[in-house]
Amino acid sequence: MSDYEHGHEREREHGHGHGHGVKADADRRSLAWALALILGFMAAEVVTGLMAGSLALLSDAGHMLTDAAAIGLALVAMRIAARPPQGGFTYGLKRVEIISAQINGITLLLLTAFFIGEGIRRLIFPPEVEGVLVLVTGLAGIVVNVGAAWLISKANRSSLNVEGAFQHIVSDLYAFIATTVAGLVVWLTGWARADAIAALVVAALMLKAGWGLVRDAGRVFLEAAPAGMAPAEIGAQMAAMDKVVEVHDLHVWEVTSGYAALSAHVLVAPGADCHAVRQATEVMLRESYGIEHTTLQVDHASPRLLVIGEDGPHCRDSHGPSHPGAA
Repeated sequence: MSDYEHGHEREREHGHGHGHGVKADADRRSLAWALALILGFMAAEVVTGLMAGSLALLSDAGHMLTDAAAIGLALVAMRIAARPPQGGFTYGLKRVEIISAQINGITLLLLTAFFIGEGIRRLIFPPEVEGVLVLVTGLAGIVVNVGAAWLISKANRSSLNVEGAFQHIVSDLYAFIATTVAGLVVWLTGWARADAIAALVVAALMLKAGWGLVRDAGRVFLEAAPAGMAPAEIGAQMAAMDKVVEVHDLHVWEVTSGYAALSAHVLVAPGADCHAVRQATEVMLRESYGIEHTTLQVDHASPRLLVIGEDGPHCRDSHGPSHPGAA
């Protein structure tokens, strides 16, 4: 079963009314409480990090800023998803979350560069670090992140926005574990370089998260097929449908995270029921690939062999490969 099918299965388990009503309000409250918890602790961590002279704590605070952005993004996306498309925005404002994700990812990469440079400098010239403050703050951070993860887990995680926020919190939990270990080492041994090493570990986590956001947002902006979906495989499956002669002009893209769309020109055997073929193809795409939004142009093929781009009546300038059917 694909990731998309898993997502739809989770949606069925939680019910289709997630986007409105009592369940949506409960989800927003859970995320809002998690956001308040993260922001409050992040502010305290910045102050403590400056007092303790700890780069690890400051880098953790930078990572928590991205956690807060991810949670805020999920909240905004819930609001926007409830608005119907209007005016020139025929898909609504669903890609606002992708713009935010791109900005969030770039910010993470810039913070990563800063903390790597500063971490290397502190490895060479280690400053005085208050190990006890780092240790206590790290332990508190673990508690806060466990609490925030629990709050977000109460929301409907079939939403990729919510799942993304949850994964941010989990990665930050690992960062706080590294910081706590560094604080313990500094406190027991006085080896201040442990703080810089922990900061580099956190920077590596930020690099992974930031690159993932930039890469995934870039795929959406370039209208690439969703990760895990192979258009050639989908085209072959469509062409294998009963009465289908050929599938071409096949396009698969992602409107926003978790919202795949498909369009194609389908040629069917002369005399075949175009509407029945279209409906059967839509069912297959929905059940096998989780693609709910489809635009299919279904026409009868010429009685003689259709040659795209020559004398055929359809699509003289066809885009992309064609998929011949068995019909």
